[in-house]
Amino acid sequence: MSNPITVPSVSVTYAQDGTSTQPNALGMRPMQERAYQKRGEQYLLIKSPPASGKSRALMFIALDKLANQGLKQVLIVVPEKSIGSSFHDESLSQFGFWADWQVEPKWGKGSEAATKCHATART
Repeated sequence: MSNPITVPSVSVTYAQDGTSTQPNALGMRPMQERAYQKRGEQYLLIKSPPASGKSRALMFIALDKLANQGLKQVLIVVPEKSIGSSFHDESLSQFGFWADWQVEPKWGKGSEAATKCHATART
């Protein structure tokens, strides 16, 4: 029997005192900062409540992989267009991050439910 593959994860428990919405110097909420600390992992699963900043956490991690880890592109595939719409251009630098998120939407053939985004780091 082979060894099971372990997938790193970040668990977050909210105290519901408002601190989870306070950004750090790079514009990241605590959950996003904790996920960003794991940005060197090949696989990362982020499980968090709706509207908690998972898409934005992915932007920070993807930009680091593009600029500092040798990736040439990031491909994001989501199960429906409403989720894909959260991956529009984001000016992350206005909140302290070193790059902005720029998106070029690409639509998959034969699948109207899939949204693909190609992101490039623009500093």
